[in-house]
Amino acid sequence: MLRGPPLPPLKHATIGEALAAAAEASTPTRTPTSAATSTSTSTSTPTSTSTPTPTGPAGLTFLDAREQSQHFSFSDLRLRARRAAAGLAGLGIRPGDRVALVLPTGVDFMDAFFGALLAGAIPVPLYPPVRLGRLDEFHARTARLLRSCGARLLLTDARAGRLLGQAAARARPELGVRTVSDLPRGGELEVPAAPGDLALIQFSSGTTVEPKPVALTHANVLANVAAIDAYIPEEGPLRQRGVSWLPLYHDMGLIGCLLLAVYHPGPLALLPPEAFLARPALWLRAIARTRATLTVAPNFAFGLCAKRIRDEELEGADLSCLRLVLNGAEPIAPAALRRFCDRFARFGFDPRALMPVYGLSEASLAVTFSPPGRGPRTMRRAERELASVGLPVAGVEVSIQAEDGRELPDGSVGSIRVRGPSVMRGYFQDADATAQAVRDGWLDTGDLGFVDGGELVVSGRAKDVVVLRGANHSPQEFEDALDGLPGARPGCAVAVGLVPDGADGEELALLVEVEREGALGEDAVRARIVERTGVRPHTVRLLSPGTLPRTSSGKLRRAEALRQLVENELRPPQKISLLRMAREAALSAAALARLRFSR
Repeated sequence: MLRGPPLPPLKHATIGEALAAAAEASTPTRTPTSAATSTSTSTSTPTSTSTPTPTGPAGLTFLDAREQSQHFSFSDLRLRARRAAAGLAGLGIRPGDRVALVLPTGVDFMDAFFGALLAGAIPVPLYPPVRLGRLDEFHARTARLLRSCGARLLLTDARAGRLLGQAAARARPELGVRTVSDLPRGGELEVPAAPGDLALIQFSSGTTVEPKPVALTHANVLANVAAIDAYIPEEGPLRQRGVSWLPLYHDMGLIGCLLLAVYHPGPLALLPPEAFLARPALWLRAIARTRATLTVAPNFAFGLCAKRIRDEELEGADLSCLRLVLNGAEPIAPAALRRFCDRFARFGFDPRALMPVYGLSEASLAVTFSPPGRGPRTMRRAERELASVGLPVAGVEVSIQAEDGRELPDGSVGSIRVRGPSVMRGYFQDADATAQAVRDGWLDTGDLGFVDGGELVVSGRAKDVVVLRGANHSPQEFEDALDGLPGARPGCAVAVGLVPDGADGEELALLVEVEREGALGEDAVRARIVERTGVRPHTVRLLSPGTLPRTSSGKLRRAEALRQLVENELRPPQKISLLRMAREAALSAAALARLRFSR
């Protein structure tokens, strides 16, 4: 069993108290209001500058694709949240109600999230409609999530709201759909909360099953934030300066970035995820410009940067300021990290800053962290290169167990189980699912792994295992073999076990997205897999970009990909056109009108 150090005493009992302390510690700076906040719920005004101030007042700086920025101190944000809380109460929101948030990265999200908390309600962040080629899936899934958390109100903005009508009409939240800018104005409110009260519902990733509503208390969340905070080194009056492009509906973006900056107040620059995906250099440019010491990203981001960023985009940039670069949320690919380190060494990037980490939403976020300043530690096992994800964070225990609950010795692959103060209260209003996931205080993560050198190594997902002629194979064994294959989209391949007609057992199937038609042949895929693994795939499908199903956080859904393969439902995203978007907006408006009329 692996045990983390004792959890340090929590500085605050609730997230509201943490925000109040951050507000008291920050000094608001006032300049004339910019047009970007003219529709906000509060009259507090941001500081508008062309670049974030690296050692300025603690708070949030919102960056856009043009690298313009707006800064809000925590004092500003708390005032706005208190006014939003009063507005929510004016709509009829009561303590304990669930308020769903479908909002992009921006100050409206902060108003809605912290406003719901201060009103005593439970915010439920959901992902906005960003994959426009798959809006039918978005409508169906959003309606399911709204129903499963019992949201009484859906908060959005004017842009996202134009596409939410169909989902809202199916789920029928009691108080309907409102934009943050239309909340009633007047007064301030802050409802007292207790550590054991529910603070947040965040949905599980849904890689192998449908997303489940994870219910977290204030104590759960703050225990995890305190454990993460223990890794941040003291560096002058401000311990950390962060930059993140991670979506705020994802646990790494919300808890690991936003709430960490609130818990121990420091400057955090936030870049919209869509801006990073369109131009990855914006992330590294923001790090260099703000002299950030901390950033977080999943594995694919490092490969994307190494491939797409041109030297001229980083002219004059210095990345030597980075001390902690957390890499988690999806399997670690050491080869991609090496390419990133080699590519950006000329800009001062120190490989020792890289920290592979492990966590999941049911544990709030963090479970294990690699030691700071060491860099990735890798090993080979069954022809795969794997990376250690380190030791348990403070207050957390990790055990590798067999199916019958026996603890396995070091080096043996088994189920990763987790115990600690940040483990969820349960799945919201789903006692059966909770009982299956948490037994005798141990959370079954659904992941497989082993202990090596006193550290955890994650080897795969239990439900994704491919069984070939009696031998278990992790799908990453085959997916990683395609790394660097010309014509294959990085991180866009799925290996699944397929039972062909008349076969006695599973055969290997590879579903591979290609950069463009004709860029890659099936024979090249087969040859690479045989060369790297010794296994010959039975089936290879070459797919257009965006075909493989993903979770809201971008993780590949292997089980759903297999289902679509068997049912012949693998389809590329629909092409986006002005006519189609106009039709979607019209359908949404009609659905919202019917919803209002029915109430």
